[in-house]
Amino acid sequence: MVAHSRILMAEAIGTFILMMGGPGTAVLAADRLDGAAVLAIALGFGLALMIAAYAVGPISGCHINPAVTLGLVLMRKVEAAKAPAYLVGQVVGAMAGGAVIYAIAKQQVGVFDATPGSFATNLWGQSIERGNEYLFFDFWGMVLVEVILTALLVFVVLATTSKKFAVGQVGLTVGMTLTLIHLVSIPVDNTSVNPVRSLGMAYIAGGEALEQLWAFIVFPLVGAVLGVLAWMAVDDRATTSTDGADSST
Repeated sequence: MVAHSRILMAEAIGTFILMMGGPGTAVLAADRLDGAAVLAIALGFGLALMIAAYAVGPISGCHINPAVTLGLVLMRKVEAAKAPAYLVGQVVGAMAGGAVIYAIAKQQVGVFDATPGSFATNLWGQSIERGNEYLFFDFWGMVLVEVILTALLVFVVLATTSKKFAVGQVGLTVGMTLTLIHLVSIPVDNTSVNPVRSLGMAYIAGGEALEQLWAFIVFPLVGAVLGVLAWMAVDDRATTSTDGADSST
């Protein structure tokens, strides 16, 4: 049995790695990459997840995403009693990651102001706020990508829990999956598929990022349920409870 405190700490560290690699790339490097920005950000998220999976996976399973935790709880691969430790660790890691990214960004030459349009937040629609313009897809476009792509992520994570799956390939598989997801959906809504990733940036940027945050909590969780249903459709073996360290990425 993995102690709840170890799960919490591992999830916090893993989520922090994800935040630094993903939103960190978007805020600190993307403006200097021009046309390569989308690819760089997608790889930042994917590489961060891969690294976190190998680093803290043996301890907590490296969910670092409430949608993944929900999927694994629904499949009874993680005990429901452990879910709060996962969620608290994820929230702490995401908020710490957002704070560190902001602290670094403030040190660049010139004035930096964390707004929804400048701080890698998740958004839909078009707005101009404090001089920063952003243009994303409309509400239903956001809903579709968050539900479908979160379902894809959870489906792949569940596939990696199969006894037939090579353990050494887990980090690479989920990392490349997250990269693909970002390549598809960054132009749509800046890609969430992870409620705490959205929270970690929105609580600093404020404004419309906070007002729209509810959607990036609700729809990834809906997607997690869809991913579970899709996995059950192709793998109907009886599910059994396992320790978190053996059940995910």
